[in-house]
Amino acid sequence: MKKKSTTRELGSDFKRLSAMADDDIDTSDIPEVTPEQFAHAIVRRGLAPVPPKAQLTIRVDIEVLDWFRDQGRGYQTRINALLRAYMEAHKKDVA
Repeated sequence: MKKKSTTRELGSDFKRLSAMADDDIDTSDIPEVTPEQFAHAIVRRGLAPVPPKAQLTIRVDIEVLDWFRDQGRGYQTRINALLRAYMEAHKKDVA
């Protein structure tokens, strides 16, 4: 049985959109970026790509995991940041 193609024709008129000037685009429904949001922005132009992360299974105490999860979104990133800080602090111990 042949699989159906998941590609579909887009309903946008790209030629018309490309011809529009920036001032002609209505952005009134886009909220303004707050200074707090802007402070968390990451610009990577011209920098080396971020190395990929590996997925793994690790056992930690449930209290530790619950504490990190209680901190809200991004808890896995914070765990990674703490492990990285520990690694950086102890690199000289291994060498």
